[in-house]
Amino acid sequence: MIYILTWFILSYGLMNIMVYGSIFQGVRNFFKNWGDSQHAPFKRIGRFISGILTCPMCFSFHGGWFLSLTVFSPTFALFDVPLGVSWFFDGILSSGAVWAINAIVEWFEVNRPSKN
Repeated sequence: MIYILTWFILSYGLMNIMVYGSIFQGVRNFFKNWGDSQHAPFKRIGRFISGILTCPMCFSFHGGWFLSLTVFSPTFALFDVPLGVSWFFDGILSSGAVWAINAIVEWFEVNRPSKN
């Protein structure tokens, strides 16, 4: 159980750094400019990557399968899904877990007590 919770926190942290972190602002701007440029080759790829890097749910899917391949595969360990396809289900699991964690964090941000 501790591995799953750790994996969820890793997924959330990876998404938070990539989507909201200032350290990757230049990367996000690069792909946005590439996708918005009229004369750039393969601008659809730039637009696609820019969309992934600005959407918490989208990035957490891709971050989830990346973590599955590099760190740990929860669906392989828990549900005995074949290792060759567990990365896909880990992406889905990561997207759902990150969405839930992000919803809780946003709820606390909106409902934080006022200083008055």
